Amino acid sequence: MESSLEKMVDPTLAEMGKNLNEAMMMLEDNPRKIEEENEKKYVRNDIPGPLQGSGQDMVCILQLVQNLMHGEEEDESSQSYRLQNVGEQGHMALLGHSLAAYISVLNRERLRNLTTRILSDTTLWLCRLFRYENGSAYYHEDDREGLLKVCRLVIHSCYEDYTVEGFNVLYNKQPVIYISSAARTGLGQTLCNQLGLPLSCMCRVPCNTMFGSQHQMDVALLDRLIKDDINSGKLPLLLVANAGTPGAGHTDKLGRLKELCEQYNMWLHVEGVNLATLALGYVSSSVLAATKCDSMTLTLGSWLGLPAVPAVTLYRHEDPSLSLAAGLTSSQPVEKLRALPLWLSLQYLGHDGIVERIKHASQLSQRLLENLKNMDFIKTSVEDELSSPVVVFKFSPELPNIDQMLHAGPASIIQHSITSNERHICDTFNQWLGEQLAQLVPASGVDVVELEDEGTCVRFSPLMTSAVLGTEVQDVDQLVDCLKMKIPILICTLQLREEFEQEVKRTVGLSYIEDLSWAGLGVVRYEYNSDGKNDDKQEKEAEKINTGLLKKLNELESDLTFSLGPEFGGEKNCVYIGMVTEDLDVSELVETIAATGREIEENSRLLENMTEVVRKGIQEAQVQLQKANEERLLEEGLLRQIPVVGSVLNWFSPFQASPKGRTFNLTAGSLESTEPTYVSKAQGTGTTPPPTPTPNRIKQRLPGQKLFKRSLRSSDGFSETSSVSHTDDLEKMEQRSHSVSTVQEQGPVEPEKAEQQNEIAQVTNDKTEDLQSDKSQQSRNDCTKVEEQESLR
Repeated sequence: MESSLEKMVDPTLAEMGKNLNEAMMMLEDNPRKIEEENEKKYVRNDIPGPLQGSGQDMVCILQLVQNLMHGEEEDESSQSYRLQNVGEQGHMALLGHSLAAYISVLNRERLRNLTTRILSDTTLWLCRLFRYENGSAYYHEDDREGLLKVCRLVIHSCYEDYTVEGFNVLYNKQPVIYISSAARTGLGQTLCNQLGLPLSCMCRVPCNTMFGSQHQMDVALLDRLIKDDINSGKLPLLLVANAGTPGAGHTDKLGRLKELCEQYNMWLHVEGVNLATLALGYVSSSVLAATKCDSMTLTLGSWLGLPAVPAVTLYRHEDPSLSLAAGLTSSQPVEKLRALPLWLSLQYLGHDGIVERIKHASQLSQRLLENLKNMDFIKTSVEDELSSPVVVFKFSPELPNIDQMLHAGPASIIQHSITSNERHICDTFNQWLGEQLAQLVPASGVDVVELEDEGTCVRFSPLMTSAVLGTEVQDVDQLVDCLKMKIPILICTLQLREEFEQEVKRTVGLSYIEDLSWAGLGVVRYEYNSDGKNDDKQEKEAEKINTGLLKKLNELESDLTFSLGPEFGGEKNCVYIGMVTEDLDVSELVETIAATGREIEENSRLLENMTEVVRKGIQEAQVQLQKANEERLLEEGLLRQIPVVGSVLNWFSPFQASPKGRTFNLTAGSLESTEPTYVSKAQGTGTTPPPTPTPNRIKQRLPGQKLFKRSLRSSDGFSETSSVSHTDDLEKMEQRSHSVSTVQEQGPVEPEKAEQQNEIAQVTNDKTEDLQSDKSQQSRNDCTKVEEQESLR
């Protein structure tokens, strides 16, 4: 590349290309040292400051741009996918902007000749490439600007005195612009604002409801609307149709719409992603009809992966003066340089390269569509199954075969006509599905789209993303594999959602919170028993308990995700449970939540009463200590209290006093004597400590098995045979000895059975004697220790 630049005649162009290559290499290089420093400390360069008087060199400026580009707030994974496929064709587009600045300083004659050649070449190439004969081109940065200029052209054409009288002509005969209800949001309002027209000049045409695609414009209804407007004294001006709606990618019936526009002398403008397929060898008839329209807008930057190239609006009009008045053409040569980046990029790619990129994107969508046809619970919304550049699909649990797939599923899920709540839940689950697929396979470029009839869906539009992200066939296969893994999770979560709701409602202390916008098992809240407290204190205690409950649940060894819910719009003081699998034990989960909540509440109450309990306990301890001192004085006598006399008297006649200790029970809030403790130590008997509270239903788990999992059938037998403790052995021995004694009482038995029973009884007696001997030995050791302590005292 450098050698070819050196051979150029103009050294300025060579230097410009060399500087551009160096700048791109520096910007695309993302050193880890800068990121680590940004994570450790606050960068001063992020704060806007005054302009330096001495100026900065090129390296420092590019370094600042690099830091801003690779900021730590931006997602590194998506950024890497965006930058790695810019390639040399992207460098050519960026070089075009630099060349435009350089060419603008040429003398006027050379500038006019150069811009005329660039503009004519680019227009000719695009018209031939997209089968638009005898067309002119307008290059613009905003993809809506071309339609805006076309509207002004039509107004100038239909209103001869518009240039002189202005809005007075429009007031006498109000113009009407028709757009589809499936058009992109805000298009009609933008046109009215930029043209200075009232919103009443915009007419939204509904889509089909009975026949045909629900994303196509209703032609019969459009005909009636046009007739009504003509009868009202209005002037039908322009119709905006779609060759690939923004949401589902469907194409309007362009042939019939063109006939309708010719009938009422209207202008037909077409836009949409499906216009890219006009460059292919095979084009569907619905899209091919776009070549007969009056104007169309092409977004080549996203289709071909070219950064910073303008959008193009191709149009046909015979009066150049009106085109100049509308702004579609310009007499300024600098304005014509907008086509320079596209002129360079089209030459670099060539005709075959352009067609190959569009064909590759169409093949990716077709491959995904073929895989989705064979998947259960997936519903697609495509216009043409043979060739559809945009694939829209969704998880649909109301399909007829769901009753064969779900086992023991609730009846509210398995039905054909779903209610509004169930549709809301399905939309929430599809939103989660789309976000998961986009996160797992970022190179696929899938996103979530909201459609009027289908609801929330996942959209795959490779024509808009594959050239930039570098999507390949293996990315589509990976997307299908991830989708197959997520579908069972969605089904199981829907299956267990109602069971979880019923289980929570049956559990004391828990409340089920219905949140249709949460993609997961459900939402639960532990209800705090207020005991007459005010609302503010009760809410604080409930927040404290539920926060502690969430922390405890996250510390458990389980595959479930517990959270506080969405950042905005979620319920307060609740625990949100995420997606689950089919082996979830719902009853165990709810029981654990309730038991953990009760434990936290009891601990909270204990801490609340601790201050008062301790204060009363200290006062009682002081009284009892004072009383104990008085009793000790009476027992020892007055002489033993005199310092010298008491020592001599104690030496001649030692006074034996039994130690009387005290222990403070925090739970009961009272002082207790330590005498039972010494007695139990010495004799091995005494009060039995209270048993540790355990859940009502104790479930044995296999080694490595996590909580809230139902054991499989194959593992149940293993747990029953291998998970046997020493206590179970003793219980079995006792049962065997009991059976032996029972048999002996019943009468004589056979010699072989009698011998076996005697052996079992002998083993049982040996075990019992060993346990008794161990117990007596432990008691003797404890008594010996107590005697040694008494002798030391």
